[in-house]
Amino acid sequence: MILNMRFKNFTHIALLLLCTLSVSIPPVDAKNILIYGDSLSAAYGMDEDQGWVKLLADAVEGEHLITNASISGETSSGGLARLELTLKELSPDMVFLELGANDGLRGYPTDLLKTNLKAMINAIEASGAKAAIASISLPPTYGPRYIDQFRNVYSELAREHNVPLLDLYQPSFAETPGYIQEDGLHPTEVTQPIIRDMVLEFFNNSNLLK
Repeated sequence: MILNMRFKNFTHIALLLLCTLSVSIPPVDAKNILIYGDSLSAAYGMDEDQGWVKLLADAVEGEHLITNASISGETSSGGLARLELTLKELSPDMVFLELGANDGLRGYPTDLLKTNLKAMINAIEASGAKAAIASISLPPTYGPRYIDQFRNVYSELAREHNVPLLDLYQPSFAETPGYIQEDGLHPTEVTQPIIRDMVLEFFNNSNLLK
């Protein structure tokens, strides 16, 4: 009787361990995705749980791992400076670059932005990961000439390096009450699910999760 009870207890423990293992083991085709950006991806002006990156992580939970290494105020130079260590520590399968807004807002030369983003793409691909980039725009007060040069950086890089490009600039955000924060720059929590859906669709259509 004692032996039988011990066997039952052992069987129960074994089943619990198997259940735990089945939950903790990710799918074979799971991807380690790194979001590498600035305040747009760092949930500026709201709780982190309300940001599109966290919403994306929740949407793909159990399928893929999302890590957010975005910093509010980050420039392309700052992103480049910390990228090598970040890649080494996190070993991502794919990196989504969302940088450049702070370069533009500070009026930095677009050649510097392109040089830094190019170096980041090269570093990502050298690590064995896939690279994808996001483009954005600037307020009209920066003038059409500078804005065009700024936005052309992203399309040129996508073409030259054959990397997927997602344009996060949505004029409708600025035109819709409640979609942009009072600073006139950052999307509110209302727009975060929309951005999440845009990014997830982009990932799927670009085969970045395969």
